[in-house]
Amino acid sequence: MYLFETIKCRDGILSNLEFHNERFNKARKELFGIADEMDLKSRIEIHENCKTGLFRCRVVYAENIEKIEFLPHQIRNISSLKLIEENFIDYHLKYANREALQNLFEKREECDDILIVKNGCITDSFTANVIFSDGKKWWTPDTPLLQGTQRARLIREKKISECRITVDDLQKFRIAGLINAMQDWDEMPRIEVKNIL
Repeated sequence: MYLFETIKCRDGILSNLEFHNERFNKARKELFGIADEMDLKSRIEIHENCKTGLFRCRVVYAENIEKIEFLPHQIRNISSLKLIEENFIDYHLKYANREALQNLFEKREECDDILIVKNGCITDSFTANVIFSDGKKWWTPDTPLLQGTQRARLIREKKISECRITVDDLQKFRIAGLINAMQDWDEMPRIEVKNIL
């Protein structure tokens, strides 16, 4: 069973490594019982042709790192979300097998992305954690499928706060933002809540 980390690499600089290291080592301990921590920074070599521009550094691992690759990245334009209910999905670790998520994504119909609802609560989109603005403050569901690294950083910096968000609560908010390793606060897609269908 393989897992992976996606790390943002812009102009040869890896972002948010502290949080990627935390999740990487926690997953290795949970799945494989490995207590010895590994520092991703010491294992990743950035090739010359990846030192200009935006790349996804993808680290595939199990007990040990299996593969590290750099892929050019473009941020998708997302302006609408389809609510998809799925009460049995488990993605608390960043598994390389994303078939269950892909199957849900295929149900988006005319929308650009999905917003997964589990047991009545808002979780995540296909590839991102979600945050919501009520015009005064930003909030994130306390029921994410995956504890994202960008989400963890923004919570620690007190830019966002956790709370329970149900489908009925969506009307309290104006804007939804999608954050992940590649989309930080300044680059995240912002979707009007009225476009969550």
